[in-house]
Amino acid sequence: MSRWAWAEVDLDAICHNVETISAMVAPAQLWAVVKADGYGHGAAQVAAAARRGGAAGLCVALVQEGVALRGAGFDCPILVLSEQAPSDLGEAIRAGLDLTVYSYQQLEAIAAGGAAAHPVHLKIDTGMRRVGAAADDALGLAEAIEKSPATKLAGVCTHLAVADRPDDPFNTVQIQLFGDVVSVLASAGHRPPILHAANSAAALAIPAARLDIVRVGIAMYGISPGPELDRMTESLLPAMSLRARVSHVKQVRAGDRISYGLHHRFEADSTVATLPLGYADGVPRRLYAGGGEVLIGGRRRPIVGVVTMDQLMVDCADDAVAIGDEAVLIGKQGGESVSAAQWADRLGTIGYEVVCGISARIERRYSGV
Repeated sequence: MSRWAWAEVDLDAICHNVETISAMVAPAQLWAVVKADGYGHGAAQVAAAARRGGAAGLCVALVQEGVALRGAGFDCPILVLSEQAPSDLGEAIRAGLDLTVYSYQQLEAIAAGGAAAHPVHLKIDTGMRRVGAAADDALGLAEAIEKSPATKLAGVCTHLAVADRPDDPFNTVQIQLFGDVVSVLASAGHRPPILHAANSAAALAIPAARLDIVRVGIAMYGISPGPELDRMTESLLPAMSLRARVSHVKQVRAGDRISYGLHHRFEADSTVATLPLGYADGVPRRLYAGGGEVLIGGRRRPIVGVVTMDQLMVDCADDAVAIGDEAVLIGKQGGESVSAAQWADRLGTIGYEVVCGISARIERRYSGV
């Protein structure tokens, strides 16, 4: 059975985006970030397309995500981007996942998990203030990593807090501090084979951050990391579209109101199309209030009334619409398009949250290599 709501994922677009960004950042290698089920696109499918496009490695947020990729046959480096619960480390070690470290406690837990010369990446907090070792602690941790028979220093990394604003001087502050830490480590004989600092935004717009590898997530999916990067992502292709079929058509009169709370009042007689997906599928309830639109018949149609759990309603004015007609919530139809970034603007969020929020209830249909 096939539900009348689905997401289409263009794997050729993923491959194209990886090839495009790889050419831009060379000689740095690209490692594809496929955490959160490939930002909602499907981790294994995206990883395969990214590898075909030239990605040298993969990045995940959880041990379980990395183990699943190993089970799917990926033998390239897979980096877990943050420290993990000690109970998960034995599984990570058996799967050969590169681990991120920024505390002595994590090093002890890796050793307790039975590791032998396991590759770890030392993460330095240069100003993000989320996770990472303080710069003053870097040398001690590097020495502990190298002295332990359980670990080897495979990389040193950091994360930039405002890379989506490439002209912000704090980017330079972080890059310089990271360089200072690396110099201290090198002077003490600790020069790992991999240095990395760049996320998608920095990979695109801050050449000084590219170093040995770049960790590319959102841009690989064809979504701009932020408004200041829109121009630099024009050659990238959005990989996901969200579609549905009209499940019901009704006529309303001027003055009628609709959906929970009856917040929307029709100014004129109109045709309303119901689509069989809602906030349980990742279409936020408040998208109506932000001016959300849907494409039907190649024209923009406003969502009317709050989005409900399983359904939403669209004002088609006096145009003909029929049950079974295709509607596009994200993607192209005719000469019009609606993007994840447009949703984000209406919702006061970012494109990352939009695509990651498309729930597992929505079938993914894949095309391309």
